[in-house]
Amino acid sequence: MLRVNKCACFLRAAAAAVAAVFFALASAGAQTVTPPPPPVPKTPNLVWIVADDLGWGDLGCYGQKKIKTPNLDRLAAEGLRFTQFYAGSALGVPSRCALLTGRHTGRAALRSNGAASLAESDVVLPQLLRQAGYRTGAAGKWALGLEGTGGEPNRKGFEEWAGFLDRRHAEEAYPALIWRNMSQFRLHSNQAGAQGTYAHDVFTTMATNFIRINLPARHNNATPFFFYFASTLPHANRALALKTGNGMQVPSDAPYSREPWPQAEKDKAAMITRLDADIGRVLDTLRHHRLEEQTVVIFTSDNGPHAEGGNDPKFFDSAGGLRGAKGDLHEGGIRVPLIVRWTGHIKAGAVSGEPFAAWDLFATTCELAAVKPPADSDGISFLPTLLGRSQTNRHEFFYWELHEGSVRQAIRAAEWKGVRPAPDKPLELFNLAADPVERSDVAAKHPDVVVRLEQLMHRARNDDPRWPLRGR
Repeated sequence: MLRVNKCACFLRAAAAAVAAVFFALASAGAQTVTPPPPPVPKTPNLVWIVADDLGWGDLGCYGQKKIKTPNLDRLAAEGLRFTQFYAGSALGVPSRCALLTGRHTGRAALRSNGAASLAESDVVLPQLLRQAGYRTGAAGKWALGLEGTGGEPNRKGFEEWAGFLDRRHAEEAYPALIWRNMSQFRLHSNQAGAQGTYAHDVFTTMATNFIRINLPARHNNATPFFFYFASTLPHANRALALKTGNGMQVPSDAPYSREPWPQAEKDKAAMITRLDADIGRVLDTLRHHRLEEQTVVIFTSDNGPHAEGGNDPKFFDSAGGLRGAKGDLHEGGIRVPLIVRWTGHIKAGAVSGEPFAAWDLFATTCELAAVKPPADSDGISFLPTLLGRSQTNRHEFFYWELHEGSVRQAIRAAEWKGVRPAPDKPLELFNLAADPVERSDVAAKHPDVVVRLEQLMHRARNDDPRWPLRGR
């Protein structure tokens, strides 16, 4: 039986009267003067922001010329920007699983985008952080556990959570209800098809209020916090796209209303700029409360750009010239932005070309929090790279597999990238140093490299009956 919470409090968002409903301490944001320096935690606060279907080339700091992203550009100017960071997968569910469990998709519990849930035994990052004394919260798209399963967010270490359990539900920009912890909460201004409350506004308000409510000064100690902002932008509403031809839902297409672009492209650009503005609200909250030197802000995306909302990812060159997009294990589907800021610790305006992946972000966050990662996790910490030190620990290879329709596999070892688009297809081979956009398959010229990559792929994965390599 579903439960409906009818008595939660409302908090006002800065932009509109948004029903935030998440915390009763509404007065937390009422300060108008700069607060005193808060107590300093032994380990930093952690803010993860994960965009939904944002491409490697969608941000100004990654070369985008048409879409305005001033806050993320500022974050990059104040932190470290990575040019060869890889998502956990080319689709959201397995990508988020890899990100939060620290296991790549050759060994992860979830390797497809189907409706599945983490098991009780699957350990995720917020559980480790909460055991280490962190206060934990999240908002947005979960997609790793449905109601009544071991994968519910509150069973996975989050003390406070609000958003969408199911990835399909998360496509609704104006939902009639969302989840608040494990009760349903109705957004009254969105009933009967009305569009009064934009879900992303609610999630942004939760993020800023979580920071205010968990200020160390409020608790007279230096307890750190972790907040996971699982954004739903700029994902499309596919049902709306099938109905109207445009699934890019946003309250306004400003500041692109006068651009001579197709409407779906105006709306996509507006969604990305709105995402940027909402991230700006989070950054401003940290700055106001003098938490920048105590907080590591990490921004990335779950996979490459999509073509699901009536839009064309080539219109804005959303993959940054790379081959492929969402769902494709070529570079455009899995290479994503990564920006990390830790004021006073990470050199401002730095750029790293070191290759890392989502499971490494898990390991790095564990080291930042002085938490030991599970022995079966696959990541390595790139904290030395963040701090400008020598990165001596590197991967021999990176591996991906995707069980969506036919099974797809990819591997990268040094400059060599192998892609198998289907179980009965030969391995494509690319030299990323000479051919970063994967134009030329050189498998016939380097059979020895193909054999080596095949061996590494076999070594990388475990034999799980849920995820067979069909046809092989």
